[in-house]
Amino acid sequence: MRKILGAVTAVALAFAGGAAFAQEHEGGQPAEFPMHKPRQESWSFAGPFGTYDKAQLQRGLKVYKEVCSACHSMNLVAFRSLEELGYSEAQVKSFAAEYTVQDGPNDSGEMFERPGIPSDHFPSPFPNTQAAAAANGGAAPPDFSLLAKARGVERGFPTFIFDIFTQYAEAGPDYIHSLLTGYTEQPPAGVTIPEGTYYNPYFISGVSLKMPPPLNSDGQVTYDDGAPQTVDQYSRDIAAFMMWAAEPHLEERKKTGFRVIIFLALFGALVYLTKRKIWADVAH
Repeated sequence: MRKILGAVTAVALAFAGGAAFAQEHEGGQPAEFPMHKPRQESWSFAGPFGTYDKAQLQRGLKVYKEVCSACHSMNLVAFRSLEELGYSEAQVKSFAAEYTVQDGPNDSGEMFERPGIPSDHFPSPFPNTQAAAAANGGAAPPDFSLLAKARGVERGFPTFIFDIFTQYAEAGPDYIHSLLTGYTEQPPAGVTIPEGTYYNPYFISGVSLKMPPPLNSDGQVTYDDGAPQTVDQYSRDIAAFMMWAAEPHLEERKKTGFRVIIFLALFGALVYLTKRKIWADVAH
């Protein structure tokens, strides 16, 4: 279901991005929109044998909790799934209890609030989409659950052909990392942006966005494992965490795919040898 929702969202964003490009280009904005950063090669989950770095995912969770969760929800991610990041059951229970979740109705027919439990999902910081938009200048912050699969700049011909063979599926994390590290204080000469927005050449839906730089200084989040406390590292960690949130079974999928390929290779060889044996004595 997540993959279907991600695909539908990606298609919608592609049309939206194209419309935004046409509008900005006609208005005299640069034709190179959006800009492209070089493909990142350091994702642990990249390639057909890639796996998630649990330490990085835990750091990404920390960045989400301390920075991103004030505006962005993760409605499709349950607290209990955090055990896949290496946390114990007791740690997950303690983490969930830090959140307040609305429940009910009770025997009186009223809704009530209680501490979260592992079976709950990450609660939204806003009661509804309208409230989220009103608190953020008219633009509701997107949910993070599928964003790493829904966002991503399409790579043109012939690059996308090579991506099929290299199993490149990191367009979302690459884009998120580029966006978070791509803010500039002033737009280039000749580029005008609406008041109250922030210029970012990597944003796929326009030349500016309403979200201010969420990661604006080194040391903003304290890591306990000795990892660099820099904006670049924060951006990588949250992008990796969002990739896991969007596709938590990536490792199992890759293992299954490898087994299927081996099976098909052996099956194909057996079919060929069987054909040779059956038709060996038949005149051609």
